[in-house]
Amino acid sequence: MQENAQTETTEEKTLTFADLGLKPEILKSVKFAGFTTPSPIQEKAIPVVIAGKDMVGQAHTGTGKTAAFSLPALHNMKMDGSVEMLVITPTRELATQVSDEIFKYGRNLGAKTVTVYGGSSYKRQLDLIARGASVVVATPGRMLDILKRGMIPDFAPELVVLDEADEMLDMGFLDDINEIFSYLPSNRQTLLFSATMPAPIKTLASRILQDPAFISITKGETTNTDIEQLYYVIDEHERDDAIIRLMDSEETNKSVVFCRTKSEVDRLSNVLSNAGYLANGLHGDMEQRQRENVIKGFKQNSVRVLVATDVAARGIHVNNISHVFNYHIPFDPESYVHRIGRTGRAGTKGKAITLLTPLEFKELQRIKQKVGTSMNHAFVPSKNDLRSTTIDNMVKVIEDHKIYDEAHKILDRLKEDIDEETIMFKLISMILDKQDIKGPSNIGIPADKLDAILQRAAKRGGGSNGRRHRSGGYGRNSNRGGGYRRNRSNSGGDRNRSGGRSSSGYRGNRD
Repeated sequence: MQENAQTETTEEKTLTFADLGLKPEILKSVKFAGFTTPSPIQEKAIPVVIAGKDMVGQAHTGTGKTAAFSLPALHNMKMDGSVEMLVITPTRELATQVSDEIFKYGRNLGAKTVTVYGGSSYKRQLDLIARGASVVVATPGRMLDILKRGMIPDFAPELVVLDEADEMLDMGFLDDINEIFSYLPSNRQTLLFSATMPAPIKTLASRILQDPAFISITKGETTNTDIEQLYYVIDEHERDDAIIRLMDSEETNKSVVFCRTKSEVDRLSNVLSNAGYLANGLHGDMEQRQRENVIKGFKQNSVRVLVATDVAARGIHVNNISHVFNYHIPFDPESYVHRIGRTGRAGTKGKAITLLTPLEFKELQRIKQKVGTSMNHAFVPSKNDLRSTTIDNMVKVIEDHKIYDEAHKILDRLKEDIDEETIMFKLISMILDKQDIKGPSNIGIPADKLDAILQRAAKRGGGSNGRRHRSGGYGRNSNRGGGYRRNRSNSGGDRNRSGGRSSSGYRGNRD
């Protein structure tokens, strides 16, 4: 009896949102949103924000950072008709999403959110703020313009949040951020969230925060443990063949393919569309309406493969992305973290696949050391490997397929001249004829050649340091290329900025 009592007292209790002391109206919204228990960043951040302390939160994408700051912020709000919270985000897409989420969490409190970014009417945005907005979610360029012109009387938010701070640094907004804070009251609460903490972000944090609490994950967990990370070693001319073969072999739901340049995005999206995939490109040279249509299609499944540059894809947080493909290995570790953070969100599993040539081992090693992540090597499946997988899938499809009434009539007609076994073989062969596996038989550096390359790289300090991984049991392949049109593009990056300002269109306000 005494032993049982002791067991009960030592048993760990699962923490709930109610245990964090949030208002009943917020708990109702959280339940409606389908959340049951707080994520680690929410569990640690919510009490700190409720207590009114400044905070630095380091956590990868998809861990629930928006709820981590918005739930306690809404809990503390007076709802007196003034702007009580300002959230600064790097892109128009993220601003819209954050605004929508905050509105969803605060609807039972009567909270109103306004999204502010460039490319839309100042008057419309300012009118919405004047009509009693509690929260403003803004991109840096438009927010700075409004503050410099003094367009919002008595603008003094009690809470200011910098969301995705390292992305704003990468996009060149650091000067704008510093200037924005010169217009804000000093007696404010400030929160800074960032997936990585480069030196300029640490300097910014020390300047704008006062005695902040630090909530951070360990180096070994900088990337999501729910994401399986694989890399495939190929020759440069095999990139198109490899990406198509891997897509054919993987059970993908939605995918993002990251490219380095805008021209590469356009070319590869056409290649994938011609290969039968519902693919579309996204980059900074596209008109705002085009961008919105592509993102809408991706969310609504009319686009299944989004081919994008780093800058264009930032702030796009779409659920159910099963795979991220790095057509080229990214230039820096921070970009790798942001790229693969598009998948494995909110407790779901994801897969990140990187293509690289032997000359890029040094970049691979640098990312692994800096990020503290585990990437495993795999071989691109051959045509024969893929056929084996196709047969397994085909058997399941046939077993699950509905039988139509007309099928009996066709079978009876066929049986007049052909025996049943021959009929079955012919029908299955018809299906196999439609299973066109594109590209050469084998793609990638063969095992014997790769071993020699890895040994030389290890001696230079650029070895793979990753165990061999057979993706889906596929065998070792030779590297005979062929197939699709190539275009090695070295055109410029993806800066989509006008005069150093965010050029966003206005959308998604709540009033």
